[in-house]
Amino acid sequence: MNSIYLDSTLQDQARRERLYQGHLFVFSPSSASLALCEFAREMIYEEFGGVDPLKAQYGMPVEEYAGILSRLKPKFIHHPRSKSYIQQILGEHGCDLAETYFDVPRMRTSTSDNYLTTGIAYAWHPHRDVWYSAPASQLNWWMPIFEMDIDNGIAFHCRYWDEAVVNDSSRYNYYKWNEEHRGAATNYIKADPRPLPRPLGDIDVNSQIRPILPVGGIVVFSAAQLHSSVPNTSGHTRFSIDFRTVHVRDVAAKQGAPNIDSACTGTSLRDFLRGTDLSRLPDEVVALYNDGSEKTGTLIYQPD
Repeated sequence: MNSIYLDSTLQDQARRERLYQGHLFVFSPSSASLALCEFAREMIYEEFGGVDPLKAQYGMPVEEYAGILSRLKPKFIHHPRSKSYIQQILGEHGCDLAETYFDVPRMRTSTSDNYLTTGIAYAWHPHRDVWYSAPASQLNWWMPIFEMDIDNGIAFHCRYWDEAVVNDSSRYNYYKWNEEHRGAATNYIKADPRPLPRPLGDIDVNSQIRPILPVGGIVVFSAAQLHSSVPNTSGHTRFSIDFRTVHVRDVAAKQGAPNIDSACTGTSLRDFLRGTDLSRLPDEVVALYNDGSEKTGTLIYQPD
């Protein structure tokens, strides 16, 4: 039985243990999460000019819209202030920044009524992040930038926490993805042929959980949690932020959620930055996850 912890005061270690067991944690907005959302909104409004970004899809060619996102998202992801706000958020939630590592925050968009669901604005099918070479100890943090509703958010398919899902993750290698596909999202507007692992059978979506969060509210969940984008029928675009964390002691001890159906290769661990000085995980720790595929491809993606 999966539980939802609301504004829990559990210490970080106990919280991580619960997350590795499939529970969800929901937190009210904090000063740093609100500041990050405000910073993101400033960037969004700047890129969209005088057009309402929540309604821009209704008066703009999809190619122009995708072009705006292709400028906006990398600008946000790699801005030093984005990383600084993540450090503050982690501190507010009791994480030891000397032992907690995070990856750069992503800005996500989900347009309404199938306007743009591929490439730079991919509408995520049910998936586990561990199918995409995430470590078992990875935790995902997700928050809306603008007000959200039940029909434009994120869905959790918790009945599959301990139920294997037949999938094609065996074809996914993280280093090959970095080398061949990671920088190509802006090329796909009408279809997306990239090898994105997915279920090979039907998923019971009727048992899903859809948390409705205020701006800056956060849901934290395990990378092994099956989740998806809610098909957006709200009439406006959803903007959100997510980032991931790992705790170095859990990584070194190979602690985390159970792997019940992932068969991908490679690891994303080299992407993570230390909460204090932004250094990467020690090589000897990452080496524990080597599987031979690290001899080819691109180990760490470097954007142009």
